[in-house]
Amino acid sequence: MGVERPVQAVFFDIGETLVNEGEIYGRWADWLGVPRHTFLAKLGAVLATGGTYDDLFAYFKPGFDLAEEERKRAEAGVPNGFGPDDLYPDARACLSGLRAQGVFVGVAGNQPVQAAEQFAALRMDADVVGISDVWGIAKPAPEFFERCAQLADALPDRVLYVGDRLDNDVRPALAYGMRAAFLRRGPWGVVQDDPEALAGATFVLDDLAELPDLVAAFNQGEPVG
Repeated sequence: MGVERPVQAVFFDIGETLVNEGEIYGRWADWLGVPRHTFLAKLGAVLATGGTYDDLFAYFKPGFDLAEEERKRAEAGVPNGFGPDDLYPDARACLSGLRAQGVFVGVAGNQPVQAAEQFAALRMDADVVGISDVWGIAKPAPEFFERCAQLADALPDRVLYVGDRLDNDVRPALAYGMRAAFLRRGPWGVVQDDPEALAGATFVLDDLAELPDLVAAFNQGEPVG
């Protein structure tokens, strides 16, 4: 017997949810001439104090201009972005497992325009892919989550948003009326901790491998947790 409000659609964040950004950070460290472990240590420190990517790059290169540096990297043959080798090994099976249940699967994250082509090249088993800079809407704006629900043609409380950040993923998804799953991996997944937000999440995950079975059980009315 199903539940009154089954999960009809699952949307996934991209960075550190489906795509491992470790090598991406490493290539930025190489470009800036900074030891990789030093760059990553500063990244953790910046996140722990509520800082941003801008703060991280400005620390190592005052006046850092992301667009200009990306242009220079492209000209040098080391463009910013991701490819098949950066995909987390549990990502493909998770998306395919959900679609096999008849669940609508979407991917939507805060990414530059170029990420649309990069993600398309991965040939993931998804019904729709949304890129913030293509949409002109970025998380944590409620309009971002509204777009997801509209694309799935589902009420917000029938949509589960999966991400590695409490600030950009879990809290705003819950505020919009969606369900949320918090994935504990990547820098934010380790650094961020908010008992109230975690209590509101339908699932707290250590990886994506378990999600299809969890959604199936939830939709059968089995207790969560």
